[in-house]
Amino acid sequence: MDPLASTTVQPPPAPAKPAKPALPPEPPKRRPRRWPWTLAVLVLLAAAAYLYWDKIKTLIPSAPAPPATSGGRGRGGGGVIPTVATQARKGDIQIFYSGLGAVTPIYTVNVKSRVDGELMQVAYKEGELVHKGDTLLQIDPRPYQVALEQAEGQLARDQATLKNANVDLERYRILLKQEAVPEQQYVTQQALVTQTEGVIQSDQAAVDAAKLNLVYAHITSPIDGVVGLRLVDPGNIVHATDTNALLVITEIDPISVIFTLPEDQLEPVVEKLHAGQKLPVQAWDRASTHKIADGELATIDNEIDPTTGTLRLRANFANPQFKLYPNQFVNARLLIETHHGVTLVNNAAVQRNSNSTYVWLVNPNSTVAIREVKVGTVEGDQAEVLSGIEPGDEVVMVGVDKLQNGSRVNAQVAADGSTHSPGSAPDASPQSKGGRKGSKDSGK
Repeated sequence: MDPLASTTVQPPPAPAKPAKPALPPEPPKRRPRRWPWTLAVLVLLAAAAYLYWDKIKTLIPSAPAPPATSGGRGRGGGGVIPTVATQARKGDIQIFYSGLGAVTPIYTVNVKSRVDGELMQVAYKEGELVHKGDTLLQIDPRPYQVALEQAEGQLARDQATLKNANVDLERYRILLKQEAVPEQQYVTQQALVTQTEGVIQSDQAAVDAAKLNLVYAHITSPIDGVVGLRLVDPGNIVHATDTNALLVITEIDPISVIFTLPEDQLEPVVEKLHAGQKLPVQAWDRASTHKIADGELATIDNEIDPTTGTLRLRANFANPQFKLYPNQFVNARLLIETHHGVTLVNNAAVQRNSNSTYVWLVNPNSTVAIREVKVGTVEGDQAEVLSGIEPGDEVVMVGVDKLQNGSRVNAQVAADGSTHSPGSAPDASPQSKGGRKGSKDSGK
């Protein structure tokens, strides 16, 4: 058997088809991001609420919290609450008008020389209190002394000439009666006498001027006041035409304060001032915490400043201790009226909201209740109560944030009526016995 005949010829394999490239998967569709816009809107709302919170609060009705119904100390917070109370009293309250002011001297003198010459002596100490007539400076008087002597000599000579002219006039008058001299000669001699009298008057004026220059060379204080720093040293030549002063004297006691008030407050001030009433004025420091001096309103300006709508007023103060100093800034308080026999309470006890003004009244059974009040004048830490409470009523002034209507309190009455901070309030724990009555005794 032929080996070739038994071999089966296989056809060549068909070429493989190239593989189709895989397509990339489609990206998922993005959903629109809404949270940044939501966050921005929330931020804007929060900012608006922060800026306009005061106006928003007025729209929210505020009312005192309802009384706690639970009597247990652990359940409803009905335990005794430590507080500090003050007692309403009957008294007087003053009404002040306040204005910004500056201390202004009543008199200020710039001392200058009225003659020319060398400054020989300085007879004062800087900052010294001097009195009217005290010697301050001495300018060289010798040139003016010489001028005085010269004027006096001229006067003496002309007086002798006048005496001789009068003798001749008398002789000519006798001779004229005897017709021994012509009348013209008598008239001429009479005119010579009159002329000489005029010369003597001029000589006397020269003498007076020389004496006056001697007085000007000796400089004295024209007022009582305090001397400032020395502006010219001895040895310098000073002139009457110098623009700079030799020294400055300022009156310190008394002294004045010039302050301003708005034109809306002028009517009662003008009425009382024109009626002859004396209106007290107080001068307080820059922070209005310390009273410096008491004075009296002296006068008011004659026109209102149109740019500010205010009028200037002057008050005079006795200042023996020099507590007020020129150009010092002060707060002036003008006492315009006093309310007598009114109900007064510490202003810290008066609570206010958008709807009412009220106090926490301490009842005899050591509970508190809300009492609406009408407040008038507020001066310092005292408030005038027109209605709502009476003198002798106790009201809470420290610890009001913990109170509810009907809460039991252990109220210690402040002996001086001043406001105590919560940290300085005395121990009034629920365990202490005696309650409100015992606290009042301890306060006494």
